Amino acid sequence: MITVLSGGVGAARLLRALSDVIDPSQLTAVVNVGDDLVLHGLTICPDLDTITYTLAGLNNDELGWGLRGETWRVMDELAVLGGEAWFRLGDRDLATHLYRSQRLSDGATKTEVAAELARRHGVTVRLLPVTDDPIATEFLTDAGRLTFQEYFVRHHHNVVVSSIDVVGAERARLSDDVRRALQDAGRVVIAPSNPLISIDPMLRIPGVHEILRERRDDVVAVSPIIQGAALKGPADRLLRELGHEVSTLGVVDFYEGLVGTWIIDEADAALAEAIRSRGVRVEVTTTVMADPVNAERLAKVVLS
Repeated sequence: MITVLSGGVGAARLLRALSDVIDPSQLTAVVNVGDDLVLHGLTICPDLDTITYTLAGLNNDELGWGLRGETWRVMDELAVLGGEAWFRLGDRDLATHLYRSQRLSDGATKTEVAAELARRHGVTVRLLPVTDDPIATEFLTDAGRLTFQEYFVRHHHNVVVSSIDVVGAERARLSDDVRRALQDAGRVVIAPSNPLISIDPMLRIPGVHEILRERRDDVVAVSPIIQGAALKGPADRLLRELGHEVSTLGVVDFYEGLVGTWIIDEADAALAEAIRSRGVRVEVTTTVMADPVNAERLAKVVLS
């Protein structure tokens, strides 16, 4: 079994590539829930949904989130009524959040609901929220304290961040399923997700950091930074604003002590020796998964 610590888009693409190389039922995704929110009375889990939709072949690749072939009649009508419509939810996507919210009100856990939604979409990769307890990634910015989606969507991640807090992480319980997935996997993979807002919220939950440190030799990470830039999202800017080196080497140092093997892009091959000097192994290949052939190359290196 391969367990992948997963954020949203980057992790979804890696899981899809891995699913094309090995039996998807041998994959477990432990998924960030720090950017979950309750809006319009509905519980929304963006990373879980992005991964589910991508693996089901339903993701809206044009937008990078939500479902293909969406319509927006509900949001448009909500805006006309003067409601909160800045966080856009498509008409089909709303069905997912209605279903989840109903099941949670019935007493189901996020873990149970994630499995039900995956099964209904024909997804055989096991999807596990890192915890069933509520945690919330929040930002202290020059515009004040912002929730994750206020920062990411409402402000288009275009405000300066001075610190990141993961509210509730220190009290959250690692589910038994996730603990076993991390401890029993033949390999743990850290997906090329944003280190600060996709992976670190999971590392802050008691037990995750400790398990990775103990299993360091079995942990493989794919760098989300190529030539000092993120392919998507604010990872590079957040690294800079919070005092980290904006490079693959900076990401390696951020995960110090947790990773035994780094996979870096060919464009950063010159950094390989500096990374090896940190006492880790390095594999150089393409890490850009837009092309299916390159995605398969990366998946095979992750598994090799």
